[in-house]
Amino acid sequence: MRLFSESVKGIERLCVAVCGGLLVSTLVACGGEDKKAADGPDFARQGDFPSTYIPQESAPVLIRGATVLTGTGEKLLNSDVLLEDGKIARVGKDLKVPKKGLVVEGAGKWVTPGIIDVHSHLGDYPAPSIESSQDGNEMTSPNTAQVWAEHSVWTQDPQFPLALAGGVTTLQILPGSANLFGGRAVTLKNVPGRSVQDMKFPGAPYGLKMACGENPKRVYGGKGTLPSTRMGNVAGYRKAWTEAAAYKEKWENFHKNGGDEPERDLQLETLAGVLNGDILVHNHCYRGEEMAIMMDIARDYDFQISAFHHAVEAYKVADLLAENNVCAAMWADWWGFKHEAFDMTEANIAIVDQAKACAMIHSDSAVGIQHLNEETAKAMVAGQRAGFHIEPRHAVAWMTSNPAKALGIEEVTGTLEKGKMADVVVWSGNPFSVYSKADKVFIDGVLMYDRTDSARQPHTDFELGILDAEGERLPEGGQQ
Repeated sequence: MRLFSESVKGIERLCVAVCGGLLVSTLVACGGEDKKAADGPDFARQGDFPSTYIPQESAPVLIRGATVLTGTGEKLLNSDVLLEDGKIARVGKDLKVPKKGLVVEGAGKWVTPGIIDVHSHLGDYPAPSIESSQDGNEMTSPNTAQVWAEHSVWTQDPQFPLALAGGVTTLQILPGSANLFGGRAVTLKNVPGRSVQDMKFPGAPYGLKMACGENPKRVYGGKGTLPSTRMGNVAGYRKAWTEAAAYKEKWENFHKNGGDEPERDLQLETLAGVLNGDILVHNHCYRGEEMAIMMDIARDYDFQISAFHHAVEAYKVADLLAENNVCAAMWADWWGFKHEAFDMTEANIAIVDQAKACAMIHSDSAVGIQHLNEETAKAMVAGQRAGFHIEPRHAVAWMTSNPAKALGIEEVTGTLEKGKMADVVVWSGNPFSVYSKADKVFIDGVLMYDRTDSARQPHTDFELGILDAEGERLPEGGQQ
């Protein structure tokens, strides 16, 4: 079975995660002991559906003489980036050309870390967008924390390679926002896979999708059940977290003292994973005062919110975000499509950033994910117009290192630093110019996309027989 036609082949399924301990939270594979087995119950269940992604072997790559934005605040002129064994080996000047490998001439080009999108629904809301393929919102209860977005991901979604052509190397797939608790989110490498486990980012923590505001109260108020108001929303959160705390304590007591084993509850298990610090909260929330309330709830039940998503009014609580170490994932200029999205400023990202909070761009769109570099550029310019001094070397973090932080993977990706994953984009020019495009995209040092080589412009199996190599519909009589 072909995956992305003419793309890099050879991804193998294994029944364990990648060895080598990419992250502290990675469950030990290849014969090691499970730390949680010694310390307490594993509510996150990382081992139930393990990543089977294996980075392919890759020859060394030298990108030579480019403008490099490292994602750490540096802009390096006429510099080289060396990729070896799937990692960033060196960044500097006049690096030695590898004996066997690929040399990319970077004169006039720019290099950045791969783009990371913290808010995507690719695979759960795939193309074609028809009723039978819409699997992102389990709209049957205000609390569906027991569902996992990865169990809906259609790996053949043609939108994955389109995002790759825009420089996206990592993305988080979230459930929708109809519910107070929408379910678990999963972080994927943007690589071909027969199963979603072939795409799962090794060791990345799970996320929990939560939602504030209009969506839950509209969906369930319309059904004549709680919540129908924002106070009903908050009551629903508190009830669930109270039950999760009791569930966590019950299992910890059993693990410590023995006795009758508690009955497993998949819904409370996910929430207990948050309370245990192993699952990250990603909270759909627009209004400033609601974000403040959610941070109060997190403090009351002793858990951490990783990021507010959409966060149209984040600028109103930017200082609180910084104080509470909460990120905000925002749009550059989407606003006004409903009441809670109305009070917007296009300097939103810049204001949050200037308050020393963790700010980033996100898509929530199969189209927007294809040009997140341009969305970042719009946010950068809006900040400049508002009087902030923002340069590309800083703004690049909004689409690389800050999203990595929000996903709990900043130790292994998001910047061009020695030893990190070689997830790299070579741009035709300044990535914040509307005229620039992603020329080459590397994932773990493997050339996954090349704008100049049709063999490295992948399509999914779903498209085979429908599109030719240039993306045009086949003439009548072609394979259907």
